[in-house]
Amino acid sequence: MAKPMYVRFEMPEDLIDKTYQIVELARDSGKVRKGTNEVTKIVERGEAVFVVMAEDVDPQEILAHMPLLCEEKGIPYAYVPSKQELGVASGLGKATASVSITDLGKAKPMLGDVVKQLKGLTK
Repeated sequence: MAKPMYVRFEMPEDLIDKTYQIVELARDSGKVRKGTNEVTKIVERGEAVFVVMAEDVDPQEILAHMPLLCEEKGIPYAYVPSKQELGVASGLGKATASVSITDLGKAKPMLGDVVKQLKGLTK
């Protein structure tokens, strides 16, 4: 299946797993905002530390602006294949197209490694 238009790079499986772990750790010990409208506001204000987007969002236009907005604000972002799994990882219990982490909590040590790997993917 072709990747959605807003997906700017391919995520390896191990990086996807780490991304879910970061969301879960931040949910338990930090602060996670859920839903594309919330995430957009947080990113525009420059309060987001990390943004995660699902690849199976329909219609795709919901997230079309997000990668560019994150790049403009210098906020690292990643993709995961499932909006359902992303919702569960963030503690929502139902699907969500995107989440932003504003406080990493115990996920802070993991993020540095993930961001380094993400930078290698975007070049």
